[in-house]
Amino acid sequence: MDFINLKAQYSAYKNEIDSEISKILNNSSFIGGDKLKEFEANLAKYVGVKNAIGCSSGTSALYLALRALGISYDDEVIVPSFTFIATAEVVALVGAKPVFVDIDLDDFNLSIEEVKKAISPKTKAIIAVSIFGQMPDLFAFKKLCDEKNITLIEDGAQSFGASYKDKKSCSIAHISCTSFFPSKPLGAYGDGGAIFCDDDFLAQKIKILLNHGQTQKYNHEFIGINARLDTLQAAILDVKLKYFDDELKTRAKLAANYDKNLKNCQIPKIKKDFISVYAQYSVLVEDRARVIEKFKQANIPYAIHYPIPLHKQPCFKEFSHLELKNSEFISEHILSLPFSAFLKEEEQEKIINLFANL
Repeated sequence: MDFINLKAQYSAYKNEIDSEISKILNNSSFIGGDKLKEFEANLAKYVGVKNAIGCSSGTSALYLALRALGISYDDEVIVPSFTFIATAEVVALVGAKPVFVDIDLDDFNLSIEEVKKAISPKTKAIIAVSIFGQMPDLFAFKKLCDEKNITLIEDGAQSFGASYKDKKSCSIAHISCTSFFPSKPLGAYGDGGAIFCDDDFLAQKIKILLNHGQTQKYNHEFIGINARLDTLQAAILDVKLKYFDDELKTRAKLAANYDKNLKNCQIPKIKKDFISVYAQYSVLVEDRARVIEKFKQANIPYAIHYPIPLHKQPCFKEFSHLELKNSEFISEHILSLPFSAFLKEEEQEKIINLFANL
């Protein structure tokens, strides 16, 4: 059993993927070109925004968003502590200060009430992570940001394809980012990411920054980075995008089966009018060490997303005094189960039976 069955997914689309790879190899257009533009146009259409810009990873997407917004030294950016490190890492990399805020226990997303308390005159942005495939109430966050004249960034690395009131992830915030890391619901065969916005000026600046700050060949208006999405990944992702909604329907059915049959754990809570893509199917367990031992004995893979909240990480030791009780509690009890659109019925049944016999 695989934690995420990427081999089965490749087998399902093998002929189309191999054909697209062969075309790129034959025309030798490995950086930029028509295929990248086509994929970006398809991304923008799928999400429902004017601009989608492919880039090298979800991390570079967040970094480029902060750079395009001019966030730098002496600025503050509010982030959740319960998330992957990239969310706060990029804030530190641009020289700004991450302000760690606690999460809600119902959906593990950033608490808007705690965010309100954390806003200061130095706050320039809020990065709202859509954890495990479900967005927070980005409409409420955007309203707050507009009132305070700050920018809302969605870290949609785990939620591409999710929606709230028929608005897709990466279409609500002022600027949104996602990841195409191979294990994501829409995953590349290497690193990749994208940035979404309706602001043409921001979009153009991002395109310049991700290509060494270059406005024309060897003319560099800004200090940029190399954060381009290579054409091979764009071609692979474009094939997968055609089948993405079908995969999401399968993921929803598998999640519903977990929801109905799992015992001795707390299943994910999906709020009214929200649709999750279940980037991870993560549950809360009372004694995680004991459950993990059962998984090992049954030869079932598992993961912990995430074992240490960011304010307790060694690289952020200056924030270790913070007490973010919800983030710390979830980190101690969270457990992610095998999950993908290609999880077999018998594999899921084995996992369900394990929980029934805890």
